[in-house]
Amino acid sequence: MKNKKTFNLSLLNAAQREAVEHLYGPVLILAGAGTGKTRTVISRLVNMLRQGVCSSEILAVTFTNKAAIEMRERIGQMIPKDEAKEMMVCTFHSLCVRILRRDIEKIGYKNNFTIYTASDQVGLVRKLISRHSAKDESLDHNLAISLIGRSKNKGIPVSDKEGTLIGEIEKAYNNELKLLNAVDFDDLLILAVKLLKEYSSIKNFWSDRFKFITVDEFQDTNHKQMELIQLLSGSEQNVCVVGDDDQSIYGWRGAEIKNILEFERFFKSPKTITLEQNYRSNQAILHTANSSILNNVGRRSKSLWSEIDSKENVRIIAMPGDEEESQFVVDEILEMTATEKRSYEDIAVLFRMNSLSRMFESKLREYKIPYKVVGGQSFFDRREIKDLLAYLSVIKNQDDDINLLRIINNPPRGIGAATVSLAVEKSREFRASISSTFQNPEFISNLSTKAASKVDAFIDLIESYRTPMVAEFSSFGILFKQLVEEIGYIDYLGRTCKTDSEFQNRRNNIFEFIDSMKGYQDRGKKNGLEDFLDDIALQQDHDEEDESQGGVSLITLHAAKGLEFPAVYMVGVEEGILPHQRSLEEGTKEEERRLFYVGMTRAMERLTMSYCVNRKKYGEVIRGEPSAFLEELDPTYIDVMSNDEAMGAPLDEGDAQAYFSRMKEMLDES
Repeated sequence: MKNKKTFNLSLLNAAQREAVEHLYGPVLILAGAGTGKTRTVISRLVNMLRQGVCSSEILAVTFTNKAAIEMRERIGQMIPKDEAKEMMVCTFHSLCVRILRRDIEKIGYKNNFTIYTASDQVGLVRKLISRHSAKDESLDHNLAISLIGRSKNKGIPVSDKEGTLIGEIEKAYNNELKLLNAVDFDDLLILAVKLLKEYSSIKNFWSDRFKFITVDEFQDTNHKQMELIQLLSGSEQNVCVVGDDDQSIYGWRGAEIKNILEFERFFKSPKTITLEQNYRSNQAILHTANSSILNNVGRRSKSLWSEIDSKENVRIIAMPGDEEESQFVVDEILEMTATEKRSYEDIAVLFRMNSLSRMFESKLREYKIPYKVVGGQSFFDRREIKDLLAYLSVIKNQDDDINLLRIINNPPRGIGAATVSLAVEKSREFRASISSTFQNPEFISNLSTKAASKVDAFIDLIESYRTPMVAEFSSFGILFKQLVEEIGYIDYLGRTCKTDSEFQNRRNNIFEFIDSMKGYQDRGKKNGLEDFLDDIALQQDHDEEDESQGGVSLITLHAAKGLEFPAVYMVGVEEGILPHQRSLEEGTKEEERRLFYVGMTRAMERLTMSYCVNRKKYGEVIRGEPSAFLEELDPTYIDVMSNDEAMGAPLDEGDAQAYFSRMKEMLDES
């Protein structure tokens, strides 16, 4: 038992102890942000063993493999290894695999079925589209996979019209999977529920085995996961679910907030225990966050509080523009790390949309501040940005074969695979670049008239932009915008994105990139395009070098859930961004407010929120409005200031109250 942590109830607060000691019947633990949820769940599982529950009768379900591994490790630190091994701690998907491996033959599969990964799905759907589509029909494979998955989870066919391509692909896909004795990840849950519902003997086997069930992050469960929990719970219903409706932010992914709001409808007379004492944030941050989430209707009542003293108020800062916003954050990072002995890892910049990261990435790179993009790609690693960089590289250097091959049919321009293959082969024979080979008469003579004209058109396109863009003091940013429009890249992107929101995000990234080019162009450098590309390349090399050392975290609000930082900057807190414009159209504003709340409750000591009066959007300067969520906040612990004032004294209480009145008037008028 060396190095084992001791189980000590005295280390828990009263609400945590109640949750740990209440073992029988349905229990809903409402665990607010930073209230010691994981410690409570682990202690409760260990207490079951202390009270005589057999470890093999305990099931703990999480959402990610990482969370399951962490839970197993922490349990293993408190109980003997053999007991920890017998307890099943797993994800929903791995639980379903166990259920299906035992009895899937009952519904027409063999128990050695294959689980199709995302790449397997892509290969199969591509094959089916090729087989079923007519010459004048097209369907993006990613869109097809997304629609089929949504259809499975909702139990509604993708198309109710006979003869549609997507309808044919859906039927063929499901039939092919069955023929191959394969299932995808959506099938795992759907088929497990089907087995348990249709065969009472199978249901009884599993409910008898798992007499105690714990579900973490319950607010993220969907309809089928809720069904699975009910089917496994047995007559005694010793089910403990742990979650926070105020942190339910994955409705777009199928999460059903009603599972936690209407828990009493699914389980009879449950015990509800609320964890409200927060161990992460100071009272100023919590009071401000509470005042926001109170505006959501129908939420479970809770109010976070903390014994941690507040050394400063929450700040709301009005920025003239996004350039000033990013500069301000970088200036403060430099000051904090120099004068407060903060590490870069203590600081996070949170934003609603990925496209907002570009300005901060560029500014951090400019000042050689290490950073990491958490839960997402670096702006410069995104597909559309790599495509645009490839075009720029080929314009700068006609011998760049790697990037030329990336753009030659991107967007599609009718240069066939056989032509490209021949060009690669001949370039080796000629000992020349592919671009030079395309212009070689001997190569051209091997092509059909149509193929030759397509190649000529591509070369002419690149050459027509090369001369003006590489010229000294060129307007390369403006010219490149014309090129992007001429090749119809944005329209092409729209055809290849799975969803409209993905398209909007990628389109915004393109506009951000072109804006950054124009900004660089305006510096009036002699070799503008060359310097622009060199800076990006050198900064990417710097990223790889510093990645293992961490740095300032750049995170979307969705990816920030579960994380905490001493200093948090929430940027772009504007109407149309947070809340997102789409939420206003789709009626999901309350989920956006929960996202706002999640962002605020990531901060431990210092929380700064900012909005821009003017922001570059879609290549133009757009007037910005402060988010309506800011107007809802109780100003008691808030300092409101402008960019200039942020570096000096905060506004006094009267000015702060006047600011909120002005903001309310602005929002009422809009």
